[in-house]
Amino acid sequence: MLLVCDDEGLLGKELLAIDGCKMSSNAAKEWSGTFQEFSEKHQKIKRQIKHHLREHQREDQATEDRDARQQRAEQAIETLNKAADKIEQFLKEAEPRKGQGKRKSEVKSNITDNESGKMTTSKGTIQGFNGVATVDKKHQIVVDAQAFGEGQEHHTLEPVLESIKDRFNRLEISADIYKTGMIVTVDTGFANESNMKYLHENSSNGYIPDNQFRSRDPKFTDQKTKYGKRKQHLRKTKLAELILASEFNFDPVNQICVCPAGNQISHRDEREDGNGNTKVYFEGRLSQCKNCDIKHQCMKNPESANHRKGSGRQVSFILENKRAPNYTDWMKHRVDSAKGKQIYSHRMSVVEPVFGNIGTNKGLNRFSLRGKEKVTGQWQLFCLVHNIEKLCNYGQLAA
Repeated sequence: MLLVCDDEGLLGKELLAIDGCKMSSNAAKEWSGTFQEFSEKHQKIKRQIKHHLREHQREDQATEDRDARQQRAEQAIETLNKAADKIEQFLKEAEPRKGQGKRKSEVKSNITDNESGKMTTSKGTIQGFNGVATVDKKHQIVVDAQAFGEGQEHHTLEPVLESIKDRFNRLEISADIYKTGMIVTVDTGFANESNMKYLHENSSNGYIPDNQFRSRDPKFTDQKTKYGKRKQHLRKTKLAELILASEFNFDPVNQICVCPAGNQISHRDEREDGNGNTKVYFEGRLSQCKNCDIKHQCMKNPESANHRKGSGRQVSFILENKRAPNYTDWMKHRVDSAKGKQIYSHRMSVVEPVFGNIGTNKGLNRFSLRGKEKVTGQWQLFCLVHNIEKLCNYGQLAA
């Protein structure tokens, strides 16, 4: 299909836009959790089964409505047994699922479809896949489509770019499409130090802004004042009214931090973040934050300080003397330049209409299959239909 589109003159090969579209899949969000959470749920179900068995034995001695009650109890016990067996079998056969970040910590598995992931979207938390599409600017042809079962997009950029390179080379469209000056614009969700390093080392003409690039642009200075924040009416505490970390008294020499209430809060960690910055982390003790008079101005969720599994106010500071220039700084200069702003302004108008066409006009609002391979096939099929429509409308094939 890509070769046909190129023959028809639909590929500009000047600018590619990459973004992801998160959609629910054929998997139950309720069956997500870590192995520890599954074990606790399994024990809870076992306790419920014992309770129903005791009730069943007690009702055997009663005469009034005995048959109806026994039937309900037997049905409840059967349902709970099936759920317990399902969890037990999963814990025996599967392995804990690891995240794709620097620290390979455990992420939530899913019993229904363990290749899907729990993702946060603008419409809430879903259990699904992230359909990543790469779109050529000239006629919005999808040149690559893949589905990933993780909410984080950072690790997906390199395999997507390598797939595009191999496909263009295999079809003899270009031996190395990135060496021809092809511009690649990527959404902020893909921004991290390793991706910036990958683009730099491969001499790719890519643009990935960090999530603060708007705040550095003078044109967006009063955007929040003029238009407000998204879903502001749903916020428990307006972030603009919270006491900022700059109000805390931080001593970088002695690694001490004193909160605005005058309490010295606990030093938790010192580590390098995804952008290569050395950060030091502090957290208020529960005994301090629980009884603090200004906790409603200091904490986004003040109620978290009221129970022992919660947490106090957390702040972090960059240790400037340990910070060295990194690849994120290199990308910031590219994106913040006049040329970079002009180039990146095309990204949304290239890729977002494709998602709108597939979701609204073609009716794909959720994946109906399970497993990464099948979901990727479904995502590619809808992208193929989108490309065929472009061929019908704009193709110039000679008779």
